[in-house]
Amino acid sequence: MKRISIGSWAYTIGPYQNHPVDWDTVTTKLVEYGFDGVALGAFAPHPNPDDVRTPVGRQAVAGELRAKGLAFSGMGANLWDQKLANTNNHEPYIAAFTRYCDFARDLGIRVIRVDTVQPPEIYEEHSEEAVIGRIATVWKHCAAIAADRALTMSWEFEPGFVLNKPREIEQLLQRIDAANFGVLYDTCHGQMVSVVGARQFGDKELLHGGQADLIKMLAGRINHIHLIDSDNTCHKDSTGRDETSSHVPFGDGVIDFNRILPLLNEHARLVEDWWTIDLCFWPDAWPVTKRCKEAVDQLNQRYG
Repeated sequence: MKRISIGSWAYTIGPYQNHPVDWDTVTTKLVEYGFDGVALGAFAPHPNPDDVRTPVGRQAVAGELRAKGLAFSGMGANLWDQKLANTNNHEPYIAAFTRYCDFARDLGIRVIRVDTVQPPEIYEEHSEEAVIGRIATVWKHCAAIAADRALTMSWEFEPGFVLNKPREIEQLLQRIDAANFGVLYDTCHGQMVSVVGARQFGDKELLHGGQADLIKMLAGRINHIHLIDSDNTCHKDSTGRDETSSHVPFGDGVIDFNRILPLLNEHARLVEDWWTIDLCFWPDAWPVTKRCKEAVDQLNQRYG
């Protein structure tokens, strides 16, 4: 059986940015719903390195979570104000990444989640080779920083960020051979990347076997898993444009988890035995949390 967590970012960013659900309320409710842990979205007002600066304060955060019977399954670092793919000056990114690694280490978190920061339209001004080369160079260095702190680095590919085609994902992985670096496989992003080709710059690159082919392509490099459904659409940003995959509650989408989960069990190499529910940007994330936990419990009975 897998341990089940949920990403706390769902309650602090996007639709919840102006009325976040506070950390204590989130973690208290997760205990009531039978969760084993939480994936920390290190965004205010939830614990983050800017608000919890001292070792004593960080030990208190970790201790309070343990006292509730929960554990951290991972952490999403807030690096969205950095530049990665369109600059050769990566010192600010590396400094910010290091700060989040220190924070994760101090909390006893083992997995740090990253993305490629900039949108796929970056290709309008920068070549694919330049983009992949820059990211690979920086992330090799970052993987070493993470390894020094006993952390695994997990890249969440998705439509909203550059390198969202199967071939691009594979190419970047080939350039970063660090043992502690791999991909975070989110099932809604897997759907949109392999079946829909959402926000792919230029010609779409789809896979005949959809997510099944993508999972096999990434065999051995999947080190963390997010579970959520997909209705083959992107959610919209404030201007009405597609942003990234819609994180649709289980049962409201099209993903055949009876097909996907056995393949993930076969081809993933997880750091720890977590499945993390991801309701990022879902407008009613808080009210559907319990329902999603119940759906994953059923999947866990069959495939955990």
